[in-house]
Amino acid sequence: MTERSAIVTGGTRGIGEAIAVGLKEAGYKVAATYAGNVEAANAFSERTGIPAFKWDVSDYDACQAGVAEIEAAHGPSDVLVNNAGITRDAMFHKLKPEQWRQVMAADLDSVFNMSHQVFPGMRERGFGRIVNISSINGQKGQMGQTNYSAAKAGMIGFTRALAQEGAFKGVTVNAIAPGYIATDMVAAISPEVKAAIVKQIPVGRLGEADEIARCVTFLSSDAAGFITGSVLTANGGQYIAA
Repeated sequence: MTERSAIVTGGTRGIGEAIAVGLKEAGYKVAATYAGNVEAANAFSERTGIPAFKWDVSDYDACQAGVAEIEAAHGPSDVLVNNAGITRDAMFHKLKPEQWRQVMAADLDSVFNMSHQVFPGMRERGFGRIVNISSINGQKGQMGQTNYSAAKAGMIGFTRALAQEGAFKGVTVNAIAPGYIATDMVAAISPEVKAAIVKQIPVGRLGEADEIARCVTFLSSDAAGFITGSVLTANGGQYIAA
């Protein structure tokens, strides 16, 4: 395979880091973006050799400038993984407007902002892969996460619509909906809550970030050229979508 270029948003920690490393190991020239944790980003780049670029993916102009910077160094983008996201959890009757807007901007607006930078070039070159990291809670909903669930469900709708626009130009657009993955965020949950979550997962364990990374690597490959508009559930059987 000719070396292809990939961008992973939120790519310096957790699932994003695993995706970035997995793509690099598969032969892609990878760039990762991050929002604010400079120390973690520097450690990631030192550890992996993958450059990290800092900007707010909820800001369209910042995405335009950031992608241009990456492409000046790496060439046109062949793969985009929209992984960046945040949570601002609260029961709906206590949810503040800013908590709604923050999650929508970071989790859903960012998918438009980033995809809009690379999709035209992918169409022109006749090849592209966009992989959107949604969530089990975007499929089934989750109490206390109306904002997050709505944003992640919106990502799935975006995926299915854009897939229809890109297919005849060789551009596939797919989503992955991870279940509960053993990341630092999940590690911060109390042992009691974690045990209750695991009881709901038929395979009897949390997922690993590397397992999501392997899904991304496959969907980014030539081998997945006939798969588009799909939502790949990776949740250990916790929620089985029709």
